[in-house]
Amino acid sequence: MPEPRDPQSAGTAPGSSIPRGPLAGLRVLDLTRVRSGPAATRLLADWGAEVIRVEPPATASGGDGMLGRTGSDFANLNRGKRSITLDLKAPEGLALFRRMVAGADVVVENFRPDVKQRLGIAWDDLRPANPALVMASISGFGQAGPYAGRPGFDQIAQGMGGIMSVTGLPGQGPVRAGIPIADLTAGMFCALGILAAVIHARATGEGQWLHTSLLEAQVFMMDFQAARYLVEGEVPGQAGNNHPTAIPTGVFPTADRPINLAVAGEVIWRRFCQTVGLDDLLGDPDFTGAAARSANRDRLNAIIAERFQARPAAEWIAMLNDAGVPAGPINDMEQVFADEQVRYLKLAVPVDLPEADGANTGDGEAALLRLPVTLAATPGGIAGPPPALGADTDRVLATLGLSAADIAGLRDRGVI
Repeated sequence: MPEPRDPQSAGTAPGSSIPRGPLAGLRVLDLTRVRSGPAATRLLADWGAEVIRVEPPATASGGDGMLGRTGSDFANLNRGKRSITLDLKAPEGLALFRRMVAGADVVVENFRPDVKQRLGIAWDDLRPANPALVMASISGFGQAGPYAGRPGFDQIAQGMGGIMSVTGLPGQGPVRAGIPIADLTAGMFCALGILAAVIHARATGEGQWLHTSLLEAQVFMMDFQAARYLVEGEVPGQAGNNHPTAIPTGVFPTADRPINLAVAGEVIWRRFCQTVGLDDLLGDPDFTGAAARSANRDRLNAIIAERFQARPAAEWIAMLNDAGVPAGPINDMEQVFADEQVRYLKLAVPVDLPEADGANTGDGEAALLRLPVTLAATPGGIAGPPPALGADTDRVLATLGLSAADIAGLRDRGVI
């Protein structure tokens, strides 16, 4: 078996400092905006695909919606991509886009379902130009159905998809997750669908249209909570920091700061009691078995909280992990990136962001998050900062056979 490799040490492409990506040679036309769509194409770009953002000319767009263009959020989602400006509402612009489609592998969009029909860039419009094309769409609620025309937004999907009903303290009322989980997971599922469809297209020459939505992604992410309802008829509620089934699992105070503890199953329960000096609980029928610990959760949590006051967090975490009991700190973002394991994994990659106020690595350098998957032979990587609006317009159009004079004329007419 080969030895594990450093997450960032794999080979690089010839003439480049960026590790080779498994999607090198894949051309993606990116019509997406804001977050869910750019999150999908970010995955493809980091793995080596050529992702070309097709954006309205500056006269028609002040930026990328709520994200702006020069902040850390835009940089995080659009690093390593290219940008051309093209007015798809102009007949010349639409014709050029369809010519680009003929030489592309993938088109990704996250307009409301009716918008692509009006623009003439729906699946049925583009397929004739490229039978092997993969087209991927993300919407708020699906491509059809009673809510298909509604505008999508992450928090709306969080509420409709159930996560806000199980997040927060009991009786507190609904609480949104601290990240745009519907947006991000819709992007990830879209990218996964693209990879599956590309494999099929390369094997058969047959393209296809795939689509997902914020609502579908959010409902799927309910996972075991959804299964509890679908299989057992149970409607889960808010449990705060307590795990609904593994007990004791949750947040416990120590002498200096709270920690997370996860005790699942009888083997780990026994290890836990022996490690923290609560051996007497092992013979107590109120805490023998998962059902008993669930019924007496509050009293058990109080006993543990009192015991944990004897030592600071770092000591308990070390003792518990040495004994094979999962435990860890509760970090803010500064503490996350100071953590020795996070630093070892090189999750924060220095990037030159001349137009953005990026977060830094602690050495004054702007940095962005790398993908959390390491491919040993072809890991890919962040190819560079996000593109300036239209930075690649001339080069991309030249590949279609347009002359400098042709391109200048398009620019004069506001098409690019």
